[in-house]
Amino acid sequence: MRYITIALAKGRLAKQTMGILSQIGITCEEMEDKESRKLIFTNEEMGYRFFLAKANDVPTYVEYGAADIGIVGKDTIVEEGRKLYEVLDLDLGKCRMCVAGPESAREALDAGRMIRVATKYPAIAKEYFNNVRHQTVEIIKLNGSIELAPIVGLSEVIVDIVETGSTLRENGLVVLEEIMPLSARMVVNRVSMKMEQERISKLIGDMREVIEKRG
Repeated sequence: MRYITIALAKGRLAKQTMGILSQIGITCEEMEDKESRKLIFTNEEMGYRFFLAKANDVPTYVEYGAADIGIVGKDTIVEEGRKLYEVLDLDLGKCRMCVAGPESAREALDAGRMIRVATKYPAIAKEYFNNVRHQTVEIIKLNGSIELAPIVGLSEVIVDIVETGSTLRENGLVVLEEIMPLSARMVVNRVSMKMEQERISKLIGDMREVIEKRG
C-alpha cells in the first residue's frame, strides 16, 4: 500500500487535527513521543505518514507532491497562492483577516487616499486594496508586531489576523474593515486527488462527519 503523506502546520493545529483523525481511527503513536527527534512519523498498518512543517511551507510541500494532503490556515493558503485543491474546512482556529488602525485612519481609507499598509501578508493586502477597494497603497512587509506600525507612524493601517481584538484595543486600534473569515483547511495535491481519489475522498468524508457532529 502506498503511503498517504500528510503535512501538518506545527503547534496547536497539528494536535487538534490529530484529535479529529483519532476519532476516525487514524492514529500515530510515534507522534506522541515528546523526546523523539524524528521528522517523519508513520502508521505502517494504515499506510499514513505525517510530518510537521512551518505553516507557510505546508502549501509548498502539497503543491510539489512531497505531501498528498496539508492542514493549514486559510490565511497561509491565500498568501502562498499555490496550485492545490482546498477540500475541507476543519472549523478550527477561527478568526478574521482585517484592515485595522486608529479610528482617525478611517477617513483616509474611506476617501481612497494613498496610504501605507503594514502587514505580514503582502499578497492578501495587495489583492484586497487593488482588486476589491481599487485603492492605490504602499505595502510594507513586516515580520514582528504589526500593531506597532501605525503607533510609530510607519503606516496608516495594518492588515492582520484578528481573533478577539483585545491586542488592537490595548494599542488604541480598531477593526476598520473585514477582508475574509479564516479557519484551518485541508488542501490536497492535484495529482494525489486523481491517483488516490478513493482513499482521500473517504478521509475527507469521515473527517467532515466528525467536524459536523462537534460543530
